[in-house]
Amino acid sequence: MATWNSRGLRGSTLEDLINRTAEQYREKGLALIQKVPTPITPINIDKESRHITLAYFEKKSTVDYIGAVQGIPVCFDAKECATDSFPLSNVHDHQADFMEDFEKQGGIAFFLLYYTARDVYYYLRLCDLQVFRKRARGGGRKSFKIEELNPRYFLKTNSFYFVPFLDGIQMDLEDRD
Repeated sequence: MATWNSRGLRGSTLEDLINRTAEQYREKGLALIQKVPTPITPINIDKESRHITLAYFEKKSTVDYIGAVQGIPVCFDAKECATDSFPLSNVHDHQADFMEDFEKQGGIAFFLLYYTARDVYYYLRLCDLQVFRKRARGGGRKSFKIEELNPRYFLKTNSFYFVPFLDGIQMDLEDRD
């Protein structure tokens, strides 16, 4: 049984920014993206603040977000990384399997990575992640370095959107043609 405690709040700032961006996209009619709640069962609740302090996950989660962009199904997961090396252990097999199946159904699956030390966002295509995972399964590195990433997919922040992930989807679609 996996348990949840204050460590479960890691990434909440990134998720807040993505949620706000998704809301802006929805208001403009560009996309409909929804945060997928992770089902938990509370064990301890602080009676004064009424906050859950300990819980366990009811089942494995697949992705953080799911929705549609101009009629195209999309799903993605958000991950933070404090260093320039992203551990592949942060992506679980059941997540990658779900995303592969999602793409087989005509959708687009990706990861939004936030490199906190550099304050940069990266759109990681599932096919690029699979290259790193294959390397690891073959006995290679169990992580990938920021220098190995395609520079084209670093998202340029702007004054309109906090995390402009539609820009990544657009590039991804162009590269699939």
